[in-house]
Amino acid sequence: MCLKRAAALVLSMMLAETVLANQLPPEPFEESVLEEKVTLSSPGRLVLFSPVREVNNEIRSASMARLPIKGSGHLYRILEGASREEARDHYLRRLKARGAQIIFECSGRGCGRSNVWANQVFEQSNLYGRDENQDYLIAGSIDENGKPSLTLIYTVTRANKREYVWVEQLESPPGTSIPGLGTASARIKGPVLVPWKGSITYNFEWTATDRRLVNEWAGLEGAEVVLVGYSELGENETLEDAMKRAGRAVDSLSRVLVKSGVSESQQKRIIAGPSIVIPNPDRQGNRVEIMVITR
Repeated sequence: MCLKRAAALVLSMMLAETVLANQLPPEPFEESVLEEKVTLSSPGRLVLFSPVREVNNEIRSASMARLPIKGSGHLYRILEGASREEARDHYLRRLKARGAQIIFECSGRGCGRSNVWANQVFEQSNLYGRDENQDYLIAGSIDENGKPSLTLIYTVTRANKREYVWVEQLESPPGTSIPGLGTASARIKGPVLVPWKGSITYNFEWTATDRRLVNEWAGLEGAEVVLVGYSELGENETLEDAMKRAGRAVDSLSRVLVKSGVSESQQKRIIAGPSIVIPNPDRQGNRVEIMVITR
């Protein structure tokens, strides 16, 4: 066999092994025991790519999709002497070793209510724990045939101090569009939604987790931070006045970001006001949406 053919064969074998690895759940955390395995199959399973909310008993999220999937879910109990943080780091290392793209991650109250994750998203009551002691991440990859695979990791500490990890490994048909997954969309991180109140001075409602994420993203090489200001059109208010309010809110948040270390030269400001309507119930009202575009 000539050298070129041998090299091509080795490369094809390596690619095949990588594709197979991305279709299987990551190697379990050593200091855990499997308590339940569930086979998953759905023409439209709800997958979340941002923090969860519950409105009138319905799941809401700024970024979510119903995807045709097949796969599995694994519930692990972490043994005494180990921690869910160690488990999460273990899975994160395994995913990065596969070359998987981290699409979204959150921690603590920044993820939303643990009750909703446990009982409505994952349908695993053992995952109901303390809102401040949880984290979630979703990672994905696309093989050479355009077939996407996703890995979801959720960890939590229950009130009885027991800690659990839920691991989902999902596959979708080739060509399925996955929010945030792919070469172009991977460069865009966010949006982080920051509701605002005020007219002269402004109050912004966002979590410490959101602030940390924006600062981490802004620290990436060549990152541009885009602030898009939205406002509701008030009764008897002109469009011009509503646009001005949105602009002042963006200016105010921009100064907050500068104080946190995000330079003004990195920032791009876009004023949408009430002129752009997004058909998502979680993206309404007076708010600034922050996105970070990387190289």
